[in-house]
Amino acid sequence: MDANTMAIAVLLGSFFIMIFLRFPIAYAVGLASVLCLLSMGKSLSTICQFMVKGISSFSLMAVPFFITMGVLMGSGGISEKLIALANACVGWMRGGMAMVNIVASYFFGGISGSASADTASLGSILIPMMVDQGYDADFSTAVTITSSCEGLLVPPSHNMVIYATTAGGISVGSLFLAGYIPGALLAGSLMIGSYIISVKRNYPKGEPFSVMNLIRQLSVSIWALAAVLIVVFGVVGGVFTATESAAIAVIYSLIVSVFVYKGLDWKGVWKSLDDCVATLSIVLILISTSAVFGNCLTMLHVPELAANAITGLTRNPYILALLLNLILLVLGCIMDMAPIILIATPILLPIATSIGIDPIQFGIMVILNCGIGLLTPPVGAVLFIGSAIAKLPMEKVVKATLPFYLCMIVSLLLITFIPAISMWLPSLMVG
Repeated sequence: MDANTMAIAVLLGSFFIMIFLRFPIAYAVGLASVLCLLSMGKSLSTICQFMVKGISSFSLMAVPFFITMGVLMGSGGISEKLIALANACVGWMRGGMAMVNIVASYFFGGISGSASADTASLGSILIPMMVDQGYDADFSTAVTITSSCEGLLVPPSHNMVIYATTAGGISVGSLFLAGYIPGALLAGSLMIGSYIISVKRNYPKGEPFSVMNLIRQLSVSIWALAAVLIVVFGVVGGVFTATESAAIAVIYSLIVSVFVYKGLDWKGVWKSLDDCVATLSIVLILISTSAVFGNCLTMLHVPELAANAITGLTRNPYILALLLNLILLVLGCIMDMAPIILIATPILLPIATSIGIDPIQFGIMVILNCGIGLLTPPVGAVLFIGSAIAKLPMEKVVKATLPFYLCMIVSLLLITFIPAISMWLPSLMVG
């Protein structure tokens, strides 16, 4: 075994061992990188250089701003307003509360950009409400956690910013636009699955549809939805960069939460900012240690070796696309979302582009695959949050989620093999 192969074995072997030993992911990435550099005889002073370089990016400044925006808006009393708007849109259908759950997640996802925040905020309201109206608790939880993944696709999503930075040269505005139709496709597939189950189990309908009620709820919720319009159209229109738009969105969300909806007082604002700091510390440490890990992969030519190994199995682009999805799904079962984006993108993106998948389309594929991973044991954070809110065993929630896994996989395959789903809106708006 030559020195290069030994270093690769040390890097990947120690990383996966620590993952299975349930090390915090940032520490597993960092320690594996240290062991790798030691085995290569490199100076450990390079670790600090790589870490600083990894987070010294203007584009990454958007990440803390978007997270802060999501926390402020999520704590500012908008959840109930978005639920009321969703109820006015689709509550009249069979299984109406399930449809409300899915549509509300689409609205809320455009504000929080986080599946975990979506589940925690909407789930704590909607799961008890659905159970009180005669829905099974496990079904209610399954709808809540799967629909929360829409928030990963609907902009502004800080995970899209992380992907754009990792991939290099990707337009954040185009990536934002690319998420709308896939997010709607995922919502539609989940609604079809929910409707079939609702008819089979005879779940109740809501109140009849009313145009006046829809207009009234829209007028109340427009302040929250306008935050998304400011960010997306500001970036796409070239008015400001993604980072500038995120900073403006924070100021706007503060004004709306405190003065318009009055869901936050200044004490609540400081508590929200404290929550942001806790989240950001985890994200930035992970980004910095992943930068060291990524540089180790590059020095050892792992992306080229992985690309040759995968393409050596077959030259069929359809099979290669399925293999890329399978790899991402497996990684999603054992790793959290951000590290998958940071580590897998440099390895898999060249393979994707070699078979004609646009980097923007591949970004949507990566994010949806990671979203499915958030719902799968043993590491599925959203699965754990949903189980905790509903006070149900995880095994029971997983069983109820199986039909919705199928809906999500169908959506993923459509996004993979029909590029227009992701690319039509960016090509129309940006060119």
